Amino acid sequence: MSGHSKWSTIKRKKAAADAKRSNAFAKLLRAVEVAAKEGGGSIDGNPTLASAVDKARDASVPWDNIERAIKRGTGELGGGARYEEVTYEGYGPGGVALIVETLTDNRNRTSQDVRYAFTRNGGSLGDPGSTAWMFTRKGVVQIEKSPAIDEEKLLEMALDAGAEDVADAGTTWEITTDAAALRRVREVIEAAGIPVLSAELTMVPQTQVPVEGAQARQVLALLDALEELDDIQNVYANFDIPEEVMAEVG
Repeated sequence: MSGHSKWSTIKRKKAAADAKRSNAFAKLLRAVEVAAKEGGGSIDGNPTLASAVDKARDASVPWDNIERAIKRGTGELGGGARYEEVTYEGYGPGGVALIVETLTDNRNRTSQDVRYAFTRNGGSLGDPGSTAWMFTRKGVVQIEKSPAIDEEKLLEMALDAGAEDVADAGTTWEITTDAAALRRVREVIEAAGIPVLSAELTMVPQTQVPVEGAQARQVLALLDALEELDDIQNVYANFDIPEEVMAEVG
């Protein structure tokens, strides 16, 4: 079971528990606004915007708020802040590689916050390019396992829709797609009446680094500290942590 799958599962549980936090919707809407600014307001023609909108809707962000964020991004509405995308790379305990994607209106503040989170939790920031080569941009759809879902039919359906692979991720099926095919694959699966747990553009690690014991807990503490920051949009890591540790944290 990949680190991405494990951490995604924990994040879904945390999101359900933290849904009332004031910054939860703000982060999602910020991503929608910037995606619309960078690639236009067409959901069908802008895969990054489509992914951001889907994540916002999955988190129950009201559609009116999403529409306003899109219009702020395209300039149809005023009042939008000037955000820039800044990516940080570094290492956590045990040599785990990390990529941290941010949207910020104050680069100095964000840089200080990210550096502090790394150093406080046994990690260190690296130079640009130090870890990015270990990851590939992909779409990932997760479906909860159920006796009603036949593995062979799911595989056939997903591949016909443009998926690259269907893998057993423990309690879920994990479907990997090219970034441009993510929305199509999700739509085909949902049209077949199969509920989707999550569908997102992500950075998939080419290999995993095994960590256990105290190091494993430090890695999870670092990820948690980073994702608590308001400017953080996504954190990717190539860890492989034992199930019992993940269950304890979850």
